[in-house]
Amino acid sequence: IGSRTLMQPDTEMLDLIAREFNQVTSENAMKWSSVHPKENEWKFEEPDKLMEFAEKNKMAVQGHVLVWHSQVPRDIFNGTDGNQASKEVLLKRMETHIHTVVDRYKGRIRSWDVVNESITPEDGFRKSKWLEICGPEFMEKAFQFAHETDPQCLLIYNDYNEEDPKRRDFIVQLVKDYKKKGIPIHGIGMQAHLNLESPDLKLWEQAIEAYASVGMRISITELEVDVLPYDWGRSAEISTNAAYKESLNPYKDGLPKEINDKLTKRYEEIFKILLKHRDVIDRVTFWGASDDLSWKNNFPMRGRTNYPLLFDRQHKPKDAYFAVTGLKK
Repeated sequence: IGSRTLMQPDTEMLDLIAREFNQVTSENAMKWSSVHPKENEWKFEEPDKLMEFAEKNKMAVQGHVLVWHSQVPRDIFNGTDGNQASKEVLLKRMETHIHTVVDRYKGRIRSWDVVNESITPEDGFRKSKWLEICGPEFMEKAFQFAHETDPQCLLIYNDYNEEDPKRRDFIVQLVKDYKKKGIPIHGIGMQAHLNLESPDLKLWEQAIEAYASVGMRISITELEVDVLPYDWGRSAEISTNAAYKESLNPYKDGLPKEINDKLTKRYEEIFKILLKHRDVIDRVTFWGASDDLSWKNNFPMRGRTNYPLLFDRQHKPKDAYFAVTGLKK
């Protein structure tokens, strides 16, 4: 759920969400820069409103996200003298942030995305300020701080393109290492920003199996299927920006039947895999409810018109919706 939907409020969309889904995630309101924009400033109005909406409609809430290299206040990595913060100072800030946010919703949020997008296929650990100042230990500390605040909460590492063999194998080894150390990690969040042709769903399924093989619960955390052509490589890195090209925005006036049929088939194939592995998959979260609200409309360039979700711009169910709901459970 995005801020506009929740805070306007968009009652039509909220009614659709309450009717069609049983768990909600805030798009941005629980991220560090939104809820904790300055060291001694907290903004809980929107997260509290999300909790109120969810509990009124008997929906679960997914906490998203405690630690990320993006959408954090600029000065979080600086000391009081204006120079780079020390490891001790930064970890203390992390501890305070996690304890405050997790404790506020303790017993009401059953699962948190603890760390987001901190691994890359090329480098292993992402070259972020967290890594530069604290080393890989920052991830361990994040899970420990969350667990000591709410020992009953399911704690997740969340990332994109996790079917990539290098990233997959690094995460699997990381989980094994964490288990030996007693680090409380319980699940892997697979964002699932998928396209019509990529990734190979066999590889995607193999990743589900690999994470499950080391005892991880699986969450599909940010699902959509991008129907537009692309020439920048498949990525969910939000800093990606590209120049607009008409050739990359071919469906401004509606989705052709041929592409709609491909979208429907793709969603059906995805959910057949998910149902096959439902014993290890806890949830599926769509990153947006309807096409008009999807972030994919303007990624990685402004002005693109995309159709990646199960509900169209008029908030009506698409063929893909009926394909998914028609599958035998």
